[in-house]
Amino acid sequence: MVKVKICGLMHPEDILAINAAQADFAGFVFAPGRHHVTLEQAVALRKLLHPDIQPVGVFVHESVADILAIYQAGAIEIAQLHRTSTPTEIKQLQHAGLQVIQVFERQAIDLTSPADYLMVDSGKGSGQLLNLVAIPHIARPLILAGGLTPENVARAIQIVHPTIVDVSSGVETAGHKDAHKIHQFTQNAKEEITYENTK
Repeated sequence: MVKVKICGLMHPEDILAINAAQADFAGFVFAPGRHHVTLEQAVALRKLLHPDIQPVGVFVHESVADILAIYQAGAIEIAQLHRTSTPTEIKQLQHAGLQVIQVFERQAIDLTSPADYLMVDSGKGSGQLLNLVAIPHIARPLILAGGLTPENVARAIQIVHPTIVDVSSGVETAGHKDAHKIHQFTQNAKEEITYENTK
């Protein structure tokens, strides 16, 4: 069964929504942007998470030392790296106990990366759906992100066969997480049913 990551969580009600939907991963964005959370906010939100949901920190320019400090504070279990990271840096994080997601554009997937997961993304926060048929099938744990919604996630899974699907703005209404959309996205991803069949 495909797993679900809901990213850009900022408020207690966001956590309650993903707990109820039974998502698998919760994304806290430490990089600058409209979904940014502080370490203190992330620690408080993590305490509200169902224990089966793994917290993920999203990083762009943060150093290995900064990421490790956030991990050691108890905010995250997985680091999602949108920056160029060397194998040595990834292994440093792994040796400390973190799992690592390395993010790539579709044309630049590095299958030699030591990361635990490879993510294919259309671009940080772009909300644009990738050209799915152009994504190669790879024998590595793959996360699909970028432009996914409750309406298209089942079809995307059928085409790409990812391990995990990742969504942020696709489950928002007026810039805020929408509990109904989170539930619908998670249900459609895990059951791989089309939106038409849910009507």
